Amino acid sequence: MTVFSELRMRPATATRWGWDASTTTRLAMAGVVIFTLLVGANLATPLYPLLQVRLGIGSLGITVAFAAYVLALVATLMLAGHWSDHIGRRAALLLAVLTGLAGGLVFANADSLAGLCGGRALQGVAVALATGASSAALRELLPERPEWASRFTLLASAGGVAAGPAIGGILSLLPDSTSTPYLIHTLVLAALLVPLYLLRARPAIKPAGPRPLKALAPRLPTVSRDARGAFWLAAAVGFLSFAVFGFCLSLAPGYFAKILGTESRPLIGLLAGLTLGSSALSQLVAVRSRFAVPAGLAVLGGAVALIAAAAAAGNPWLLVAASVAAGAGQGVAFRTVFNDVAGKVEASRHAQIISTVYVITYLGSAVPVVGLGLATAVYGLDAAVAGFVTACACAAGLLAAITWRRSLRR
Repeated sequence: MTVFSELRMRPATATRWGWDASTTTRLAMAGVVIFTLLVGANLATPLYPLLQVRLGIGSLGITVAFAAYVLALVATLMLAGHWSDHIGRRAALLLAVLTGLAGGLVFANADSLAGLCGGRALQGVAVALATGASSAALRELLPERPEWASRFTLLASAGGVAAGPAIGGILSLLPDSTSTPYLIHTLVLAALLVPLYLLRARPAIKPAGPRPLKALAPRLPTVSRDARGAFWLAAAVGFLSFAVFGFCLSLAPGYFAKILGTESRPLIGLLAGLTLGSSALSQLVAVRSRFAVPAGLAVLGGAVALIAAAAAAGNPWLLVAASVAAGAGQGVAFRTVFNDVAGKVEASRHAQIISTVYVITYLGSAVPVVGLGLATAVYGLDAAVAGFVTACACAAGLLAAITWRRSLRR
C-alpha cells in the first residue's frame, strides 16, 4: 500500500514492493519516531535564556512560546487524534515527521516571538499526530503484552522529553547556538522519512468507507462505563505530572541557573531533563502493588516541595535528589493509571481515547505554566516558583489520599 493510497483512505490499486519489517523493527520505529519528535520539541529548553537576550523577550514571552506548542498539540489531539485509525499508523507517523521537520526549520530561523510561537505550534501538531499513532501501533504489535506496550509508550515519550534539553544544551555549544541544534535535528527527521516510506504498511483498523472525509471529522470522545473511572484518574494524574514537567521545561532553566550560580547550558539542560529522565527510567522497573499510585503521588508531592527547599538552602545536591525522586514517583503513578485505562479501552478506539487522555495531560503543561509566567512578572521568579510548587505538592497529596482510599476499598 502506498502512502498516497493510505492518505486517500483507499485500497492500493496495485501491489507495491515494500519493506516487510519484523515486529521488533516496527516496535523500534514507532518508539523512535515519537522519541525523536519530542527531543526536537524540547531542544529549546536550555536555549530560552539565549533567546530572551537575542529577541528581547521576558519570562512571560517564554511561557507564551511554550504554551503555543502545548495548545497546538492539544487542539490537534482533539481534532485529529483518531486519524491514524483511518489512514493507518505509518501514514500518520509520516505526516508527523514532515510537520516536525517544518516546525524545526521555522523555529531555527525565528527572529521574533511570533516566529518562535509558529515553530513551536508546528512542533506541537507533529507530536500530536504521532502520539496516538505510536501508542496504538505499540499496542497492536504487543497484543499479548499490553503492560509492556504502555511501558514502551511512556519510556519513549518521557525519554524524548528528557533527552531534548540535554541534547539542546550540548548542541548549543556549536556556532549559531540557537539555530544549529534545530538544523541538525531536521537532518535526523529527514533520515527517518526513508525507512517510514519504504515500510510496508499494515491496513488501517477502521476503513473509512464510502465517505472518507467524514471519518476524519472531529468527534466527541466517549468512554465506556467500565473505563470511565480509570480514564479520569489517568487524566488527573497526567495533568499534575505535566504541570511539574512544564515548569522544568520552561522557567526552570533560569531558576536552576540561579541556584547553581552557573551559565553552563549543558548542565542546565541536564538538570531540566532530570525529572523526565527519572520518569523514563522508572518504566523499566516493575512495581506491582495496589498502593503503587498513592505511593508514587506521595513521593512526587514531597519531592516537588523539596525543589523549593533546595532553592531556599542553595543546595544543588538536594535539587538533584528532589528532581530524581519527583520523576520516579510520577513515573510509577502515571504508568499504573495509564496502563489501567489502556487495558480497558477496546482496540478500535485506542488511539482516540489515549489521545483524549493526553489532551487533558498536556493542558497541565500550558495552563499552570502560563499562570506561573504571569505570577513571575508580578511577584518575581522565586516567589512565583515557591507558590507553584506548594500548589503542586498539595494537589499530589490530595490525589494520593483519594487513591489510597480507593486502594483500601479494593
